[in-house]
Amino acid sequence: MTAPVFVVDQLPQGPGFVLDGPEGRHAVSVKRLRAGEDVVLTDGRGRWAEGVVTAAEGKDRLTVGGLETVHEEPPAAARITVVQALPKGDRGELAVETMTETGVDAIVPWQAARCITQWKGERGLKSLAKWRATAREAGKQSRRVRFPDVADAATTRQVAALLATADFAAVLHEDRDHPSEPLATVPLPAEGEIVLVVGPEGGVSPEELAVFAEAGARICRLGRSVLRTSTAGTAATALLLGRTGRWS
Repeated sequence: MTAPVFVVDQLPQGPGFVLDGPEGRHAVSVKRLRAGEDVVLTDGRGRWAEGVVTAAEGKDRLTVGGLETVHEEPPAAARITVVQALPKGDRGELAVETMTETGVDAIVPWQAARCITQWKGERGLKSLAKWRATAREAGKQSRRVRFPDVADAATTRQVAALLATADFAAVLHEDRDHPSEPLATVPLPAEGEIVLVVGPEGGVSPEELAVFAEAGARICRLGRSVLRTSTAGTAATALLLGRTGRWS
């Protein structure tokens, strides 16, 4: 089994380091790590170091040695961003969790016209904080050292601006009466920014489709079945990771 991952604000370089606070508590009281076990410390932005537990003290204090070498994982050549329409209930956190575990590089919450959920005021800030915390925890769980960025909630106009700057942009659309291309075979760039839009349960509106198409996005479909908005982004990310060679 690969070594568990813990997040630190700044990676240490030296013979020993004390992991305490919430991360230390998780390591000692939940993971029950003991001397001699391997761990990975990361800043979540690509920098990481392997170490060995030298001591576990109390309920929230872990001493780690062997951290002399700090590594850096470079950004992916083909970077995948999913613009995720806001799902109902806790399905937003589910989408973030599974996309992070799969390997997405960035997530943009989108307040689509047909979204039932509304991120406004304090509620919106709390929901965004939940998405970011979910991405962090899912990144640790899946042993990532570069966690996905979770942007501020975007409007349709802001999403269109993002699509216009992408090297490849697509909108997933399940309407069989609307012309679309299979995401499995549409030409992809070997590197650069790939941006994919996942609409809400009610679908992307005709007006939004027109705005995104004008920004240069292609209209694509995944397969014969219609996926929920909370799973479509994960399925599409997996497909793109395979097609771009990142899962090779």
